[in-house]
Amino acid sequence: MKLQLIDVLILVAYLITMVVIGFWMRKRARLSKESYLMAGKSLPWYMLGLSDASDMFDISGTMWMVTLCFIYGLKSIWIPWLWPVFNQVFMMMFLSKWLRRSNANTGAEWLQTRFGTSGAGVSASQLVVIAFALISCLGFLAYGFVGLGKFMEIFIPWENVKAYIPFHVADKYIPHIYGIVFTLFAMFYSVLGGMHSIVLGDVIKYAIMTVGCIAIGFIAWHHLNGHALPVPDGWANPFFGWRLHLNWSDIIADANKKIEADGFGLFDIFFMMMLLKGVFASLAGPAPNYDMQKVLSTRSPKDASKMTGFVSIILLPIRYTMVVGLTVLALLYYQTLPLKGPDGVVDFERILPATINSFLPVGIMGIVLTGLLGAFMGTFSGTVNAAQAYIVNDIYLKYIHPTAKNKRIISMNYLVGVIVVAVGVFFGFLTNNVNDILQWIVGGLYGGYVAANCLKWYWWRFNANGFFWGMAVGIIAALLMPYVTTGLPLYWWPTLFVLSLAGCFIGTYLAPPTDVVILKNFYKSVRPWGFWKPIHQLVIADDPSFKANKNFWLDMFNVSIGIIGQLCFTLFPMYLILKMQTPFWINLSIILIIILILKKTWWNRLED
Repeated sequence: MKLQLIDVLILVAYLITMVVIGFWMRKRARLSKESYLMAGKSLPWYMLGLSDASDMFDISGTMWMVTLCFIYGLKSIWIPWLWPVFNQVFMMMFLSKWLRRSNANTGAEWLQTRFGTSGAGVSASQLVVIAFALISCLGFLAYGFVGLGKFMEIFIPWENVKAYIPFHVADKYIPHIYGIVFTLFAMFYSVLGGMHSIVLGDVIKYAIMTVGCIAIGFIAWHHLNGHALPVPDGWANPFFGWRLHLNWSDIIADANKKIEADGFGLFDIFFMMMLLKGVFASLAGPAPNYDMQKVLSTRSPKDASKMTGFVSIILLPIRYTMVVGLTVLALLYYQTLPLKGPDGVVDFERILPATINSFLPVGIMGIVLTGLLGAFMGTFSGTVNAAQAYIVNDIYLKYIHPTAKNKRIISMNYLVGVIVVAVGVFFGFLTNNVNDILQWIVGGLYGGYVAANCLKWYWWRFNANGFFWGMAVGIIAALLMPYVTTGLPLYWWPTLFVLSLAGCFIGTYLAPPTDVVILKNFYKSVRPWGFWKPIHQLVIADDPSFKANKNFWLDMFNVSIGIIGQLCFTLFPMYLILKMQTPFWINLSIILIIILILKKTWWNRLED
């Protein structure tokens, strides 16, 4: 199926709308640095939550999830714990409000709340956060860029456009050319209108995606009537044993090769590693990317908690309606799908675009294509905005031109945005596939982030020097690890964590503790739980009425049932479209019970 005129018109109308939004929001964004980077911290929590969810609904991640669902079935719900997706639950229950209480504009600026503005390692700790933020931002830009190119190549065949390209393009770089074209649109509206443009664009995109996802779910549900899916035993069961025991040999032999290449065969070991890494990564708080920027852009700590709670509720059911819908269609009509790349090898990452191109009717295809393109643009623009914040706020204004006027600051944001996009595209050209970047970011790079960022919340003695050495050792080890070992990056994580933890402790005890005044102010304003007893005693000596945060066990209870709820929201559309009635009603009952519990144990207790 080729794109019809109505599909093209829907796509073009969306692109024009994004350009208009950029111009429309330009004046509002230019009012101040905070207005440009954080929309003046004036947007309601549900708008920012919708924007954050929309940014997470990216093409590359959705292509990956469809591939996982096709190969692993309902067991695929666990694999996104690689991120980990349940970090949103930790943030919802306590970390978002702790983070927002700083009133900072970036993660690097937040460190001043914890370590002060001077002293051993303070400047170095801020610089290492900036380095981590920029490396991860560039990684995500390359990740989205590669996914977009693969996606668009299906719908706009290279044979139809190569005559208009004045130079030869090697087959392996064809997706990159598509990526460059649509990247320019994302760069334009986000750089011009800042956070105002990004949030409004995300809301429009999410509305389009909702219509498209529901349409895909209905089409798949209808096609499944009277048919049984050609899948191995255990595919429709979300639970697992020591091994996956998914044998595709007599159905789609290439699927077994994919499982072997992914390294997920010993699923128990893989799961335990994901869980261990995921808990520590979640306790560390959000990484310095668009997710953190949305939290810092909320009006209040209470709104920050509401925003992150809203994300899972609106993201997972809609996204997985598309994921399972496309999976069903791909399984039913696998033999008709063009999944082989230019090298003749089956590329399961092509399932999403190939299925959309083959089964969606005119109009619906335009809506879905536009929504997924918007998904890329939203994620891309949010990541660019985060990179701009760190470079302009934490490097340019701090070390190069502290007295810069507003006009110069905005101009610098424009310049930095263009440069960041160019560098991200360059790294995209060096990457073979989506999974390679994803595994390195979540398994390797984040392994170097976790130790230092856990200790900063929960241990009073931890100082800026320890933070710097923990982060530095972790990041350097993550960058070097691909050259000294092989295998799934997740399995490097314990080594990276131990190395980073050693850097944290050695660095901490090589320097004096953080100034007591800074620690007291942090403890009183952020109110974390953890190993803060010496500081707590100093605080109550000054203010006997001060009450310590004793919500550790309540927060852990809420996190536990919140994670179960998140899994249930993921399974909800899967059971519905697969017509698994008994599991569907059990799952829905669990969701309702969890909502009632969290209404009492979380929502009613929210505070600034």
